[in-house]
Amino acid sequence: GCWNRWRHRNRVAQGTDFCSQPFASLKMPVYRDEAVIIRTHKLGEADRIVTMLSRYHGLIRAVAKGVRRTTSKFGSRLEPFMVVDIQLHEGRNLDTVNQVETLNAYGGQIIEDYPAYTSATVMVETAEKLASGETSPQQYLLLVGGLRALANKDHDSSLILDSYLLRALSVAGWAPNFTDCARCGKPGLHQDFVLQAGGMVCGDCRIAGAVKLNEASARLLGALLAGDWEFADKTDESTRASASGVVAAYSQWHIERGLKSLQHVERT
Repeated sequence: GCWNRWRHRNRVAQGTDFCSQPFASLKMPVYRDEAVIIRTHKLGEADRIVTMLSRYHGLIRAVAKGVRRTTSKFGSRLEPFMVVDIQLHEGRNLDTVNQVETLNAYGGQIIEDYPAYTSATVMVETAEKLASGETSPQQYLLLVGGLRALANKDHDSSLILDSYLLRALSVAGWAPNFTDCARCGKPGLHQDFVLQAGGMVCGDCRIAGAVKLNEASARLLGALLAGDWEFADKTDESTRASASGVVAAYSQWHIERGLKSLQHVERT
């Protein structure tokens, strides 16, 4: 008995006796953040695994317990394209959702319009792949702005998508060049786009495989990157289709494994 009491006191002094640790030290850390719901997966009979892009904690995967039950208080708030204020318990592999408040409910408006829905699906897939566990408030704000524009029908959905893709890639460090030559820096509005060079090139720097664009398409690409909606909204379908092909190719070139949802987007 004396030996066991001495061993117990020694463990407590060294902090190795689990039963003697204060209860507060056993609690999981709790944190709160804003987030966009990207996708969900069923777990068990009533739970869901929720993937979200947060403003300050990057990409988060968490378990929402009981949200598939009809009595759940926040099940409808954890649907794709919803912007929420969320509180979570930090876990070893997956965090646990503790509380959710809706900030902006874009899901209903987006799902009602097929072009907007497919565009939003590409946007959240892009955000998930570009996040890669790193904190990026810019990517979060960019995604929220894109979903808001789709829900409110501020512009044509294909223009919103292409503008988002170009800006998201720029934030990630792959900003395309649609003005001066991407190889030699020669000023002017050029007509050849080279993926490997990251933008438009002049006639002297043109290589095999370059995409020939007319002046309107080249200007549209620059307008989408800069947010010049006054010019973008006035372009015709042919110009938009030509620019969209360049954006799609440039996005898939830089994003690993490509964008699976991009094949479902309707292009004129």
